[in-house]
Amino acid sequence: MTPMEKAGWTPLPHSDEDLERSKSVPDTPQTRAETYRLAWNDPDFMTRRELRAVRLQLELLKPEMILAERGIRSTVILFGGARIPEPGGEAWAAKNETQKKNLEENSKYYEEARKFARLCSQQSAASYYREFVVITGGGPGVMEAGNRGADDVGAPSIGLNIVLPHEQAPNAYVTPELCFNFHYFAIRKMHFVMRAKAVAVFPGGFGTMDEFFETLTLIQTGRMERVPVILFGKAFWKRAIDLDFLAEQGTITPGDQDIIDFVDTADEAWGIISRFYKLGEPG
Repeated sequence: MTPMEKAGWTPLPHSDEDLERSKSVPDTPQTRAETYRLAWNDPDFMTRRELRAVRLQLELLKPEMILAERGIRSTVILFGGARIPEPGGEAWAAKNETQKKNLEENSKYYEEARKFARLCSQQSAASYYREFVVITGGGPGVMEAGNRGADDVGAPSIGLNIVLPHEQAPNAYVTPELCFNFHYFAIRKMHFVMRAKAVAVFPGGFGTMDEFFETLTLIQTGRMERVPVILFGKAFWKRAIDLDFLAEQGTITPGDQDIIDFVDTADEAWGIISRFYKLGEPG
């Protein structure tokens, strides 16, 4: 089926047809002028500040359409530090010996993230990869481990990258046709949670904390349905956050801590998800 047939018949020319026609016009001062470009094919126009609302809409719409066309109905999010190396790998982000030692010790979470993603993907296979599809931020560290675990069992996985001041490429394990790039953090965050059936959070820094607490806020305020929110690394998170202290201070409601489960292994985490959704063994 051609793109025109998929879009439906119309007596009017499609935009892709006119785009090709516009490339074959005679070369004149008029046709070389920026104003002559088709508006939606003019990068200078599309990146103007006045077009921000349009760009926000496009960043929401493009992944939404592609994921819907792929039939992906639900996902499992893996959040976690980009700086955590795989076991035996270089702690490239370490700035001193203490950080090097700790990052190397935390490499165990890379392996657990990879195993957890395999378990999710084996379950996903039962729905022909429409449910419980692994989704990460598409970068290195824990994100790479998540996409890699899916790849280990031949499953697709999603990567949501974002343009950063320093050079960053998607990790090699993201399914290429499910690899997206964003300008707006807010739209990227929406795509993380729009299909989420579970959220797994591994040790990380500011970005991980941001994504974790935003998810908690959505659930606490009732803006998002209750789904399993699982923190990997009991020792890490007991020091990194103290939700019991917040409850004692009255800044959260007693019982809000129960939104979260703490685990150390992929098997523990999958057990929580499996019980929550009354699933059988993955695969």
